[in-house]
Amino acid sequence: MTTRRNFLKGAAASGIAFCSCGMLDAAHAQPKGPRLPVKVNGKRVLTVDVHAHCYFREAINLMGDGADKVLPPVKGVPEHFIAIEQRLKEMDAMAIDMEVLSINPFWYGKDRDTAAQIVKVQNEKLAELCAARPERFAAFASLTLQYPDLAVQQLETAVKKQGLRGAATGGNVLGEDFSDPKFHPVWAKAEELGAVLFIHPQSTPQLAQRFKGNGWLSNTIGNPLDTTIALSHLIFEGTLDRFPGLKICAAHGGGYLPSYAARSDAGCVTFPDRCPKPLKKRPTEYLRQLYYDSIVFTPEALRHLAAEVGSGQIVMGTDYPFPWMKTSVDHILNTPGLSDAEKRAMLGETASRLLAIKS
Repeated sequence: MTTRRNFLKGAAASGIAFCSCGMLDAAHAQPKGPRLPVKVNGKRVLTVDVHAHCYFREAINLMGDGADKVLPPVKGVPEHFIAIEQRLKEMDAMAIDMEVLSINPFWYGKDRDTAAQIVKVQNEKLAELCAARPERFAAFASLTLQYPDLAVQQLETAVKKQGLRGAATGGNVLGEDFSDPKFHPVWAKAEELGAVLFIHPQSTPQLAQRFKGNGWLSNTIGNPLDTTIALSHLIFEGTLDRFPGLKICAAHGGGYLPSYAARSDAGCVTFPDRCPKPLKKRPTEYLRQLYYDSIVFTPEALRHLAAEVGSGQIVMGTDYPFPWMKTSVDHILNTPGLSDAEKRAMLGETASRLLAIKS
């Protein structure tokens, strides 16, 4: 009992809450659908959500004057600050056994010492949260990618000492693409560790003027476009040839790339002078060595994604607590044409294997 009291006291001091705090409103009422445990043709499957978010106030406060810009005024932001029992209740309602938590980078523009402190706080708290409920939570580490040498150290610590499963990144680093050789040491370390890199875009700021107006185009168009550009550079600049064992998972179904990938093949054939760097295989073939979350919204989109990249490369995502895809389990179960084995793989088997999650 003394040990339990000390653990709870330490958890409370760290900002982790173990009780509901009434944060949910009517807009977050849960849809009707399957509940735990999820079974496919009678076989139990551990459902794993690889795209779920959280924040820690202690890290945001380190931003100083920029702290107020970290939290966008949209639905779902309050629920980023996890009250464990409330989050578990939400996960149960969505039929999610495990969430793999990540934090979208807001520190890429900060100086070395500030960024390092933000990442230190976040990775420690992610590790603490996962240790509190290891059967329900795993996490991707944060990295100061603007300082690649520091990011290499952070990644090694996160995987070897903190039990994190890889790292979450943006789609670029202040406009610098991941194919830039300055980032090679980070990808080399990720390949060495077998760590998964979860690429989550943050719009395409170079197009901010054209995104103005109705529809929140900076997100609805800008996010998938950012991922498309990031993956395309990794392919065409030879980064995936240099690091063939790199494990990359792209948010939002990989953006637009899987939907129009054949143009990448045709481009180099039609205009070979625009592709002076030889690749080891056709651009579209690289798509089948990457992983993608299932946030593509319709059964036809999911079917098409599976046809283009292979059903074994798709893992489930919800983007929780943003209210995009609370029906992700149903989305997979109800997509026509998927075999039972394919459904089980997307629901959690592929993620469990990729992230070394024990059933």
